[in-house]
Amino acid sequence: MKYNYLKYIFGLLISVFSFNAEAQTELKSKVSDFLTYMPIESASIYIENSTVGTISNKDGNFLLVVPREFENDTVVVSSIGYKTFKTAIADFDASMDIFLEEDIAALDEVLIIAETRPKTGNDIVLRALEELPENLPEQPYLQKGFLRHKERNSKEFKWLIESALTMYDSSYASGATDNLKINVDENRKSYDLRDVDSLFSYYSYLKNTKRNFKMKSKKMDRDTIKTASLIEAIKWNDRRFNGLENIFKGRLNLVRNSNLDGALFGKNMLNKHQFELDTVLVDNGKKLYKIKITKSKDFVGLNTGSIFNEGYEANGWIYIYWDNFAIKKIEYELVAASDAQKSRSKILFNSKVNHKLIITYKEYQDKMYPNYFYYETPKLVKVGDRSSDKPKGNKEEQYYYTVQEILFTEIIHDSETVNKALQKEWSEDIFSPRPYNKEFWKNYNVLLESEEDEQLIYDLSRRASLYKQ
Repeated sequence: MKYNYLKYIFGLLISVFSFNAEAQTELKSKVSDFLTYMPIESASIYIENSTVGTISNKDGNFLLVVPREFENDTVVVSSIGYKTFKTAIADFDASMDIFLEEDIAALDEVLIIAETRPKTGNDIVLRALEELPENLPEQPYLQKGFLRHKERNSKEFKWLIESALTMYDSSYASGATDNLKINVDENRKSYDLRDVDSLFSYYSYLKNTKRNFKMKSKKMDRDTIKTASLIEAIKWNDRRFNGLENIFKGRLNLVRNSNLDGALFGKNMLNKHQFELDTVLVDNGKKLYKIKITKSKDFVGLNTGSIFNEGYEANGWIYIYWDNFAIKKIEYELVAASDAQKSRSKILFNSKVNHKLIITYKEYQDKMYPNYFYYETPKLVKVGDRSSDKPKGNKEEQYYYTVQEILFTEIIHDSETVNKALQKEWSEDIFSPRPYNKEFWKNYNVLLESEEDEQLIYDLSRRASLYKQ
């Protein structure tokens, strides 16, 4: 009798735990173009009238974890240039792809509506920058986010790290240097195989940190360098190229930091950029301008100290809402244009594109918040003897393609929560090891891996295990 009773209690507990495990709703599907069947990348998937959401990956796939309090609400799928899809979460059918139909407004019709509206690309962008104090948050807030950082040479992947982030921003009106903070909360995955071919990092580290350093007196051979010294140099080089501070507090945060001295989208912007109105699209039922970014009379530079990041021309696209001139999306590239930069880019990277940036924003309570960052840049890691101007060795292995993706999934305004978060110690160091917290990641929204990312994780995890052995 006692055995049967314990068996009953055990079964009941298993049922309760199973119910709790399944109580968290997960929405998983693929977003595709209705006519071409091609996947739609970076489509927004979110719970209506909330800050909870995600985006589709390059394969069009997504996974959205829905908190219990929103299970009776509506999920929205939208993308620029397409009609919006909506359905009750309870009616969501994961077995069917989501197909979006094209939705484009008439350019002539929009331009004729009001004679007082700006009509040229330059005037529209300048108006959008004037409206930033109205369109960006003026109150302190937190955002929860997810980072995926990956690096590879032309042959194989070398590094992957995935982390949960918290960002604090006091307001657009305040300077980002002192009033914007990033904290790395948890690590989800981390595989690092870079110390075998990061000799340039070591050379640069010595050159910039050691007095009277002379390259000719050093033999750049991996076998002569202690692993601990090389790792220290790698971390130093990481922060120069890929530290989160570079993206959020520097010139590449084009909109948020447009009020800083030397901002790319700041004073005298038209000396470095020109903007041409292309057409008018629709996003979630709202019209928006699609404007082409082109070169102007001056070169663009990032002023990054010990790294030569000058002599570029900008190109890309900027998307601005027609009704309130809020900036929705920026696609931005810096292409080598000066003789010095073209020579450097050809010799070192065999590519003129040195920086590729995508920033999207989400609208919440009539304000625009960061939604997604994509940043890609080549980074030197192995060039052999640097005593001469021309690098030596295999060009295909002398640099990494580095990609950082940051997806913001939640916005927090509650002043008590914000103030409590500010009391802790903040660190934006994504390179420090952290233990894996399984419970934390169960209910955390992430950017779903693409097929390429899945292969990257498999290859790196397999080779990392062998390397450690």
